[in-house]
Amino acid sequence: MTDLEQQLHAIRAEAETAIAGAADLPALEQLKGRYLGQLGGLMANLGKLPKEQKPIIGKLANEVKNALTAAVAGKRDELEAKAEQSGPAIDTTLPGRHHEIGHQHPLTQIFERTVDIFRRMGFAVEDGPEIEDEWHCFDALNTPANHPARDIQDTLYVDVPPHEKYGRYLLRTHTSPVQIRTMLRQKPPIRIIAPGRVFRRDNPDATHSPTFHQIEGLYVDKNVTVADLKGTVEFFFKQLLDPETKVRFRPHFFPYTEPSFEIDLSTPTFRARGKEWIEIAGCGMVDPNVFKAVGYPDDEYTGWAFGFGIERLAMIQYGITDIRLFTENDVRFLGQF
Repeated sequence: MTDLEQQLHAIRAEAETAIAGAADLPALEQLKGRYLGQLGGLMANLGKLPKEQKPIIGKLANEVKNALTAAVAGKRDELEAKAEQSGPAIDTTLPGRHHEIGHQHPLTQIFERTVDIFRRMGFAVEDGPEIEDEWHCFDALNTPANHPARDIQDTLYVDVPPHEKYGRYLLRTHTSPVQIRTMLRQKPPIRIIAPGRVFRRDNPDATHSPTFHQIEGLYVDKNVTVADLKGTVEFFFKQLLDPETKVRFRPHFFPYTEPSFEIDLSTPTFRARGKEWIEIAGCGMVDPNVFKAVGYPDDEYTGWAFGFGIERLAMIQYGITDIRLFTENDVRFLGQF
């Protein structure tokens, strides 16, 4: 008996013993691959044998291969039958697992409702960069260089070389620069809202955050009046909060509007909590100096602008008392909305 014949008999004996002892189907597949691979390796030497030995060794190799294939098939049937008798690996009588379905963040809900209301009133949505320059954020909005809002205690400036024409770069403190960019890009009539994230150097507490969201509005055309402003604002809050909402304006000062107003609201919800009025936003007629900065002709157009805080609206809508809850991502809080 040649060495090759002895190796073939040894592979068959070893493989049949191992296959018979396979514990499961994955182990059986590993054994099949191992021993058929060894068999193939031996058969690669068949061409080197003397001519008279090739038929003998070839016949023996086929017998070994057929024997291993039959042993694997028989063991597979045995393991599959055993698995059927023992039942499924998963207990199908156990109750299923409930998977929570996600939903929109409360700020996103208020944002989308707000945008939807203004779209129905004919407002377009405009966007702008969060990293702004001093001219678009302050100068064009009639805010002088010595105004407290431009101080480093209030505004987050970016440590890069300033723009040759527009001054230092900063994280925008409001979305009003979007109004400037829109007026520079097109002529009236303009009816837009500008939602987005803004930044201020505030210490986080229950009512302050260094980053929050605003939505500002701008309407510019001929013969636009305060009556248009009050009617628009009042309609918006009645749609968002409650049909019985009342709105009042109080005189105030903003550099970019003249006259300027604070907006107060009264709703059944506030009255139920013991408050008749609550301050909600600022607004006013666009200052002529703003029109001059964007190149609009003197006395040809009038317009108004307003600004709301999205977090402020959400806190009022849902009775939330701490602005930090919006960014802490506690699912116990978010799951309520």
